[in-house]
Amino acid sequence: MKHLQRSAETGKCMAEEEEKTLIEILEEHSPVDIVKYINYVRASECGAIATFSGTTRDTFEGETVVELRYEAYVSMAIRCIKSICSLARSTWNLNAIAVAHCLGPVPVGETSVFIAISSVHRVDALDACKFLIDEIKATVPIWKKEVYANGEIWKENKEFLERRSNLVNVGQDNGQTCGGCKVQAEVHHKKSCSSLNVRVDDDERGTETSNGELGQTE
Repeated sequence: MKHLQRSAETGKCMAEEEEKTLIEILEEHSPVDIVKYINYVRASECGAIATFSGTTRDTFEGETVVELRYEAYVSMAIRCIKSICSLARSTWNLNAIAVAHCLGPVPVGETSVFIAISSVHRVDALDACKFLIDEIKATVPIWKKEVYANGEIWKENKEFLERRSNLVNVGQDNGQTCGGCKVQAEVHHKKSCSSLNVRVDDDERGTETSNGELGQTE
C-alpha cells in the first residue's frame, strides 16, 4: 500500500513538472512570441523571471551575415530539451520553464532561440537559464547554417566541439549519460566539415540516431 502511495506521489510530481515546462520547436517563418513565453512562466509566488534571447548578428569574423538557417531532428530535440529541463529542476528551485527554437531562415536581428525561467529567488532562474542554453548548444540535434553575402557554411558551436572532444576522450565504446539519455558518439569527416553520429538509447522508446553537425544560435 505504501509502495502504491509513493508511486502515485511520484507520478503526480512528474505530472506537475510536465505542466510547468513548455518546449516548442517552431516551424519555418514562425517568429518567437517572447511575450507568450514570459507570460507562461509568470507566477505570483515568483520574484524572478530570467530570459535568454539568441538573435542573428550581422557579422562573423569579418563576414557579412545575411541570415541563419536551422534544421532539427525534432522528436529527438524535444526529448533532449525535456531531459535538460528535468536536470535543471533537480539542481535549482524552479517554478516554470519555457524553451522555443525556430527552424528555417532567421534574418539578422531576429530571435532564433528563447528561454524563460521563473523562480522564487533570482539566483536559481539566472543560473538555470545559463545552464539550459549551454546544454542546448552542446547536445541538442539542431543544426545551423550561416549564410553570408558571398557564401554559406554549416557551423558547429564551441560547446558542441568541447562536448564531442570529451566523449571521444572517454571512448566510443563507453556510453555517456547526459540529461537521462545514453549517448554514444562517433566522429566522421565529410568534406571540410566534421559531423557527429549521435546514438540515444532509451529502454522505453527504443533507439534513435541522428547524423550531422550540431550547431545552434549565437
